[in-house]
Amino acid sequence: MTTALVLAGVRPGGDPLAEFAGVSHKALIPIGGVAMLDRVVDALRASGRIDRIVVSIDRPELVTRPDVEVLRSGQTLSASVSDALEKLGAPLFVTTADHALLEPEWVGYFLDHLPETTVAAGLARSENVMAATPDTKRTFLRFSDGAFSGCNMFFLRDASAVEAVRRWREVEALRKKPLKMLVRLGPGAILSYLLGRLTLARAAAAAGRVLGASAGVVELPFGRAAVDVDKPADLILVRRIVEGG
Repeated sequence: MTTALVLAGVRPGGDPLAEFAGVSHKALIPIGGVAMLDRVVDALRASGRIDRIVVSIDRPELVTRPDVEVLRSGQTLSASVSDALEKLGAPLFVTTADHALLEPEWVGYFLDHLPETTVAAGLARSENVMAATPDTKRTFLRFSDGAFSGCNMFFLRDASAVEAVRRWREVEALRKKPLKMLVRLGPGAILSYLLGRLTLARAAAAAGRVLGASAGVVELPFGRAAVDVDKPADLILVRRIVEGG
């Protein structure tokens, strides 16, 4: 069994989406009458694969569920994960509270298809994402074997992942800027990308070198796994999906 960390804190400067929805934290925005954080926790619990759920949030008093533990979050996502890894140990499954469509099946599939690497991330192909949610706007990473979007699902296998998380802080600001992120992968990756030869597997290997730990991916066949709630349009879309409107 595995420990799950749910990132629910507010970034420095506040969260415009939380303000838009009239709540203090994005994690507390209701979807179908249930806060996003509760939807994520319920999915993790129902997966049958998680025996410990820990929520990382800047205001621990906001989390009152008796079936979860709470950690005070850091200033950034990577700082929160680093602190959690130190306190909770590994292996650690990481997701976010705005992953409001998370389903138990996705969690099981991800854990069943993990590569033998120190860190792993879940991705979904663009065609699956757009087929499942034609109205969504996602950031896609384009490789010679397809375009992919992140699914807010990560796995840290052992203590050596600490170094990967530390280095993650250095590239965290580039998460929505694929081309700048590519530069960090080195000249070989850049040349392969320009020639249309950079595969997802090779990019993952290069990312591992940047992070100082072996890295791999789990390709999820669930298009909606790439949909999180970052902006008002996402909130409207996810509410429509959940509420059947």
